[in-house]
Parts: sequence; C-alpha cells; structure tokens
Amino acid sequence: MESEISKMQLPVVVEDDDRHELAKKPIITADQPLLTPYKMGNFNLSHRVVLAPLTRERSFDNIPQPHAILYYSQRTCKGTLLISEAAGISNTSLGYPNVPGIWTKEQVEAWRPIVDAVHAKGGIFFCQIWHMGRSSNTDFQPNGEAPISSTDKPISPELYSDAIDLPKFTPPRRLRTDEIPLIVNDFRIAARNAIEAGFDGVEIHGAHGYLIEQFLKDQVNCNAPTSLTKL
Repeated sequence: MESEISKMQLPVVVEDDDRHELAKKPIITADQPLLTPYKMGNFNLSHRVVLAPLTRERSFDNIPQPHAILYYSQRTCKGTLLISEAAGISNTSLGYPNVPGIWTKEQVEAWRPIVDAVHAKGGIFFCQIWHMGRSSNTDFQPNGEAPISSTDKPISPELYSDAIDLPKFTPPRRLRTDEIPLIVNDFRIAARNAIEAGFDGVEIHGAHGYLIEQFLKDQVNCNAPTSLTKL
C-alpha cells in the first residue's frame, strides 16, 4: 500500500505542528501572478516565466549550431517568452569564445531553424544583441587590434568566481566621435538581421559593463556629451 507520505507535495521546511497541514497544499498554484497570462505589447504570454539570456559559448566560429534547436525548443511551450543568448553585432563586439553573432548572412540563416523550432511550439522569441566594448582583449578582435570603448581606461582586474583566475582585458581604444555612428549602425543592422531570421523582437544588452553601459557611466565615458543613447 502506497504510504501517505509518498503522496504529499512537500513544501519548504516548516514547524512540525504545521507540516501535515501545509503538505496538503501545492507549493505553486494556478492563481498565483507568476502563472497568470500577461499581454506584452502585441504578444500574449500565457504566464510570466521568461527564459533569460544565458551565454552558452557553443557557437563555433560565432555561428549558431543545430544543437541549439533542441536547447531552445526544450524550454518552450505555448505563450512562453524566450530571450536568446547574446549575439554579437559585429566582429569587434566579442569578448568570449564561441558566442553567436548576427552580423553576417550565414549567421542569420543559422538562427532561422532555431527560431522556427521555438515558433513551432508556440513560443515568442527575442534576440539579445550586444557589443562588449572594453570587456574584451586582442584575442577576440580583428587583426589583433585593441577593443573599442568610450574610454582608453582599461578594466581593473578582478578574480573570476573561482577566486583563482584573472580575466584578460586589453587596454581599449577610445572611439572617435565620428566613429560612434558606425557602431550605432551596427546595432541597427543586427536588429534588422534578427527580424530577418524570424525573431519576434530584439533586446539590447545595456548592462554588465559592456559597451552601452560604458557610454552611460560618467566615470567611464570620455566622449561626453556624445553617447550611444542616440540608439
């Protein structure tokens, strides 16, 4: 005979006197706001759980790979919002190995079946685009050049989470004022490429000390009052 305990939906740790009473109640119920529908602009979400952008470093040669079809479709159901891992806007935008891009035709075509797989399960898919700016080094830059930024000040080294390794950052090259519109245009082209690949929308990565935030921070932006906020 199956024990009563095996039938319980055990909650978090509680006092002994309340344990049996709480165990009869589900931890998550359909009437909680997290699981209620939400209208986001033109999109009708069936719930409010969103897949956040997660850097995977599995896009060899910066081209999204077929295995991403399974990865994203497994995390999709009808009315779910997913935001892709960040995709680089140009060959100067990268600072990690094997991250996807969306500045070439080949990359756009590689994203297309991934987006189609999400749509086939009723999901809503946004593409996050980024430029890492000075959070990079010459290993990731064309012709071994210095990474570009709003400043020529390098990032102060900080330990990785393992408390052992130091990330390698190359002192950046400060963008000239006349170069800034070119970077803005790279974002614009990347956004259009995302829509061409079938994405439902675009999210611009503006945090974590990457290029957008470098222009937004007074202590880092040496191009003031010029900034990428025109984007």
